[in-house]
Amino acid sequence: MPLNTARISAQQLVASPYRMHAAVEGAFPPGSIRDGEDGRILWRLDSLDQGHGLWLYVVSPEAPDFTHIIEQAGWPTHMEWESKDYGPLLSRIAVGQCWNFRLKANPVRVAWENNGKYSQMGDDRIVGKLQGHVSVHYQTEWLLKRCEKHGFTILPDDSGAPSMVVKQRHQERFGRGGKTVTLTTAVYEGRLQVTDADKFRHVLCHGLGRAKGFGCGLLTVAPIIHGTDGGHE
Repeated sequence: MPLNTARISAQQLVASPYRMHAAVEGAFPPGSIRDGEDGRILWRLDSLDQGHGLWLYVVSPEAPDFTHIIEQAGWPTHMEWESKDYGPLLSRIAVGQCWNFRLKANPVRVAWENNGKYSQMGDDRIVGKLQGHVSVHYQTEWLLKRCEKHGFTILPDDSGAPSMVVKQRHQERFGRGGKTVTLTTAVYEGRLQVTDADKFRHVLCHGLGRAKGFGCGLLTVAPIIHGTDGGHE
């Protein structure tokens, strides 16, 4: 569904992944499946190029009702959003297929040693903690190391390098329970090939990486069409 970022209430909602998480959760009745064998609730905000605005994408085991989000962040006189059954896409996933993809992720690593940040104090608080990758190089490596586990590989470009770009790289900060949460996020776009259909279907429904509740992890795909990236599913 499109979001109306001209509204102050919409700006406040999209500025906080915690608030947006709550809004997405509110699109499902209390008894709905949030995280089950067939999938979990995943969402992503897409800031599209060429001035096409901000869109909310959700993949979930059950169909959502976005009425309350439209009232807060959409166009209340136009109660419209589009829902599609994911089953037909999942059923036609097969080894060897090539797709355009988009993924917003939280690329992180576990710090196994004190990198000198606290060396003067002899403080090892950083050891064992999660740290976000902030450079394009390490953010790219982060995804490349996870492809096989999730049933796909990144196709090479004409020079043999991965046909992938990493953009919209941010540190997102928001309040949660009286504390400030910081997420390092990046958007990946490129072309992939399916190497294991079952694993790939699983990642489409369950997400990739951490911070799934805060708008990360949703991998979407679109047919590779000459001259266009097509629409993501």
